[in-house]
Amino acid sequence: MVPTLFQSIYRHPLFTMGEMEQIVSLHTKTTVKKGGFLLEKGDTANAYYLVESGLVRFFVHDYEGNEITTQFICENEIVNEVSSLFQRLPSEQNIQAVTDVTVWKIDFNNFQYLYHHYESVREWGREWMSAQLFLSQLRHVEMITQTASSRYLKLMEQKPQIIQQAPLKQIASFLGIADTSLSRIRREILAP
Repeated sequence: MVPTLFQSIYRHPLFTMGEMEQIVSLHTKTTVKKGGFLLEKGDTANAYYLVESGLVRFFVHDYEGNEITTQFICENEIVNEVSSLFQRLPSEQNIQAVTDVTVWKIDFNNFQYLYHHYESVREWGREWMSAQLFLSQLRHVEMITQTASSRYLKLMEQKPQIIQQAPLKQIASFLGIADTSLSRIRREILAP
C-alpha cells in the first residue's frame, strides 16, 4: 500500500503501482525535534525529505548576522536544498524544524538509482524542478511588486499553518520586514 503522502507528492501519470512501491521502500521515516537541523550551512546535502507533519524552514544569516528565513516547507511538501544535493556543494543555507516534524528521508544514492532506472522518476523530477523554479521566480517578483501587507495576506490565505506555527520573527524575515512592521500589519488586519 502506498501512503497518501507519497501519492500526493509523487503524483504523475507515468508512475506504476510497482514503481510507487519501490519509491516508498527507499524512504525512511524519521522525526526531528523542534529546533533540530535537517541540514546546516557548510554541510553537503545527502538526502531530501517529504514532510508528513510539522513545519520546516530554510534560513541564512545576513551580513550583520541576522537570521533571514528564505523558505517555509509545510506538510505534504518536499524539503530539498537542490544546489547542495544535486551539485554536491556545501549548503549556503540551514534547514531547521520550526515544530516537531515527521519526515520521510530518501538519500542521494537511492534517488539516483530511481532517477536512472525509471523514466517516470525523471519526468516527475523535471516537472517538480520546473514548478520550484516558477515559485522561486514568482516570490522574487512579489517581494518587489507587492506591499508587505499583501504578501502577509497571501501567506495567510495560502499557507495558514505558517502563520499558526512559526514565530513572528521568522515570518517577518520571510516577508522582508521588521517584526514591528509585521505586528502593525497584524493589528491593522484585525482592526474593525
